[in-house]
Amino acid sequence: MNLGLPEMIFIFVIALIIFGPRKLPEIGRQVGRALNEFKRASNEFKAQIESEISQLDIDTAQRQIRPPAAPPNGTVASGDVSPVTGLVTSPPESNPVGKAPDA
Repeated sequence: MNLGLPEMIFIFVIALIIFGPRKLPEIGRQVGRALNEFKRASNEFKAQIESEISQLDIDTAQRQIRPPAAPPNGTVASGDVSPVTGLVTSPPESNPVGKAPDA
């Protein structure tokens, strides 16, 4: 909302005609008080939001990562590499399924 000098003069003249020279200073004070109150309220709201955000940042920074839970009894942890013994493997087939015997 960019108001130049001609627009401001026009608004002032219209307000002077509508309200008169005696009421205009009183209306100006009321508008000034309302703008001041609005500015104060918006600054308080901004400060409250910023304090809430900083509190959330502090809370997340203070959280500690819990150590991983122990695996249930009888299972192996996912990072554990231990050799498995006692497996019986069959020898590879001499004739794979994809080939014909005469090929």
